[in-house]
Amino acid sequence: MFDKKRLTTEEKCLQVNLDQGIYGSFAEIGAGQEVAANFFKAGGSSGTIAYTHSAYDMKVSDSLYGDCKRYVCEERLMTMLKTEFDQTISTLCDKEGDTRFFAFANTVESLNYHKTNQGQGWVGIRFQLKPGTPPNDIILHIKMHDNSHKAQQEALGIFGVNLIHACYFHNDDIEYFLKALTHRLPRERVEVDMLRVKGPDFENVDNRIMALNLVKMGLTDATMFDLTGDVRQPSTALYKKNILLVRGRFRPITFVHLDMVEAGYKQFLSDEEVEKDQLEVVFELTLKDLTHDGKISDKDFVDRAELISSMGYSVMISNYLKHYKMVDYISGLNRGRKIGVLLGIYQLQTIFEEKYYDNLPGGLLEAFGRGFGHNMKLMVYPANDVETGELYDFKRFKAPENLKGLHQYMIDNNKMEGIEGYNKKYLNIHSDDVLSKIRAGATSWEEDVPEAVAKAIKFYSLFGYHVPETVS
Repeated sequence: MFDKKRLTTEEKCLQVNLDQGIYGSFAEIGAGQEVAANFFKAGGSSGTIAYTHSAYDMKVSDSLYGDCKRYVCEERLMTMLKTEFDQTISTLCDKEGDTRFFAFANTVESLNYHKTNQGQGWVGIRFQLKPGTPPNDIILHIKMHDNSHKAQQEALGIFGVNLIHACYFHNDDIEYFLKALTHRLPRERVEVDMLRVKGPDFENVDNRIMALNLVKMGLTDATMFDLTGDVRQPSTALYKKNILLVRGRFRPITFVHLDMVEAGYKQFLSDEEVEKDQLEVVFELTLKDLTHDGKISDKDFVDRAELISSMGYSVMISNYLKHYKMVDYISGLNRGRKIGVLLGIYQLQTIFEEKYYDNLPGGLLEAFGRGFGHNMKLMVYPANDVETGELYDFKRFKAPENLKGLHQYMIDNNKMEGIEGYNKKYLNIHSDDVLSKIRAGATSWEEDVPEAVAKAIKFYSLFGYHVPETVS
């Protein structure tokens, strides 16, 4: 009766409504009861909806879910899901037989009358795939880009239906599940920048891979996770934080990377605008740096993520190849706080190459205005010249003749400086050389990486490592 590739929103609702084993509740705050309304309109909703409500008044919301400083946040969503699922189970325990219960909730800030805000919010579902079993959770953060309140309400309604339908009919195919979430919702309308899956039916799902797929499939341009591997919503994780961003391949992490971070961190803290207790160090991987032979290896990605997390740092995945785009994105998350970007001296050369910005109408000047016009600082780590072996540091860098004025402007306005206090003995270490040694079965690579990284590489057989054969 239903072809999964051609289902309309109404048909998805009807398929759920006609399944007598699916039953649950809806709690929606902020943008109307658009999700529940779609199920009502489809017909047969009495077979699916136990109850639905909204708590728009803050006092009413607090009476249901407890006091809360912020009403559009993950914490509020989780409280809503627990409260509503527990209520559904306890009230309808006589229906437990063949029933798979769910609780759907969202708390959303849609476009206001003056259009001065970003439509965004938290959407989630707690649901059973088998009667009487512990439930699963799927938690998402979305951004809504339509330019009218009505259009954003409609998009939220479609998205919620897609989520509920995918949970019950596409839960065995994660890639199709992600595609199904934004069916009939192009990226211009809805963006998903955080998704977490948890529960007994998803024990084999790695949320870091889910985060990678959000970027790879174009559902968002950036997402992140912390040192425990738990995904984080960027604007929440980095809200009003000073950010020290490290961009690279980290294949693998070497003493050079750690020296860059340690020296850069110490120097960044000397800036009077930077507060230590509000400073977040983020290692960023771009899709291009994850690509090998035209493909992205999930294992290679997880290998690098494991190592970075083992060192105690958060990981961001992005589709921002160019520095100015990344800085422009980050500046929208931390509300004007200082951003430090660590980069190597050869990366600085690329930044001053005009051909790098041929895609922009305003060329290099537009890029510098969009990215480096924010409250940020480029912090440049030296290298040994690949040809002469001599030190090549920030002081020896020479911008093209026609850009010397811009280069000096960046220095005079505290937007660019060389990293001091680095360890010279690490400057001859190159990640590509280390990787080649690992794959070749050599042992000298261990001298180039921290002990914890070496142990992890050997224990988990990362980056093609194999135990050297012993000679009998």
